[in-house]
Amino acid sequence: MKMNTEVLGANAGAGQATIIEVSHVSKSFVSPDGSPLPVLDDVSLDLREGEIVALLGRSGSGKSTLLRCIAGLIAPTSGEVSYRGQPLNGANPGVAMVFQSFALLPWLTVRQNVEIGLEALGVEPSERRQRAERAIDTIGLDGFESAYPKELSGGMRQRVGFARALVVEPDALLMDEPFSALDVLTAQNLRAELLRLWREKDFPTKAMLIVTHNIEEAVVLADRIFVLGANPGRIRTEIGCTFAQPRHRNDESFQALVDQIYTLMTGPDNRAPAHIVAAKSAADATATDTPLPAASVGGMSGLLEILLARGGEEDLPKLAHELSFEVDDLLPLVDAAQLLGLADARDADLHITDEGRIFVAANILESKKIFAALARERAPLIRAICNSLATTDDGTLGEGFFLDLLRRGFSEDEARTQLNIAIDWGRYGELFDFDVNTGQISLERHDQPEPGDVRG
Repeated sequence: MKMNTEVLGANAGAGQATIIEVSHVSKSFVSPDGSPLPVLDDVSLDLREGEIVALLGRSGSGKSTLLRCIAGLIAPTSGEVSYRGQPLNGANPGVAMVFQSFALLPWLTVRQNVEIGLEALGVEPSERRQRAERAIDTIGLDGFESAYPKELSGGMRQRVGFARALVVEPDALLMDEPFSALDVLTAQNLRAELLRLWREKDFPTKAMLIVTHNIEEAVVLADRIFVLGANPGRIRTEIGCTFAQPRHRNDESFQALVDQIYTLMTGPDNRAPAHIVAAKSAADATATDTPLPAASVGGMSGLLEILLARGGEEDLPKLAHELSFEVDDLLPLVDAAQLLGLADARDADLHITDEGRIFVAANILESKKIFAALARERAPLIRAICNSLATTDDGTLGEGFFLDLLRRGFSEDEARTQLNIAIDWGRYGELFDFDVNTGQISLERHDQPEPGDVRG
């Protein structure tokens, strides 16, 4: 279903006071060689009283970094974050955070964990206890005040995280993937409870900002959704969710919005920096301009087989729901298939290409050859490794050589991840091998070029 990707309508916070304003924020970290690694690029948004806003993006979109800038835990490289019109110069006094990892102190009881923020604010012990117990009751944990985190399920531990954040009565509640560590049913229940509490008049916060990579979660919760692009993170569009709560995934308006967001996240990024757009459309794209998707060849092949079995095309939201996949599960497989020209995503639908049909129908040896040729032609890092190895006398180079190159555009962890993906792809295609004991990457002997023949 083709949808307009511009801002949709009004939102719950329209006309209300602005709590947080992010103005042209960019953030870079320093790579091991001293060069800047941009994580956020010129991000502007606001959070108003009476609304829930979602920051939706894939891995690498800088969502958590942006949230930490908003919380005042890290400073932007350029731009400004303001709370109630005042620029931040440290921790944001008007927010509290809920983390993905629960972040509870295991040696403290539920009540003691909830009291931590109040203690930091200098609240007297008797008032701390009263307020903590009230927050515990509100969040549905009454009876567990004296329990320790190890005695609680994941959902109950996250309830403690919510109580600890809400007990300080923040202007804005910031949530960093708060449901992603929970099973599907527990997450669904906790989201519903949060919305029920939000609708009550005495809910102790005026706005909520949630970071997520789950499209349906964003549509269920948010009044506005900011869709972020990646590498570096930037706002692709703002979408207003104007239909009433509660929202159900089978409703036509819900599905239309999910389709719209899938279309955005699988389509070209018209707001990407010019040098990235140019590089991605050119034959000389580099490994840093076009990183390898975090997808295994087996996973991508399985997706193509499912697609072919369904007639060669399928609606991505439907496919994700049936496979119980979230964005960070499904889209890397889609990206890998698109990078190699085996599938094409258009208007939230995934289509297998003619090359994809040939790849799926081939026997394992032929499919390996097809994959090797496509990876060498269309995956810049694979091409760079093959070309570099081909220029050496023995077709061998240490992994450090490639890690040094990747660190110019990625963090240490990201560089290692990229090389690991490349090694897996190269091994599958029998393009090159890796000796874990020596750290040496070497051309497969049957692929060794004749002297002077540097292919790629």
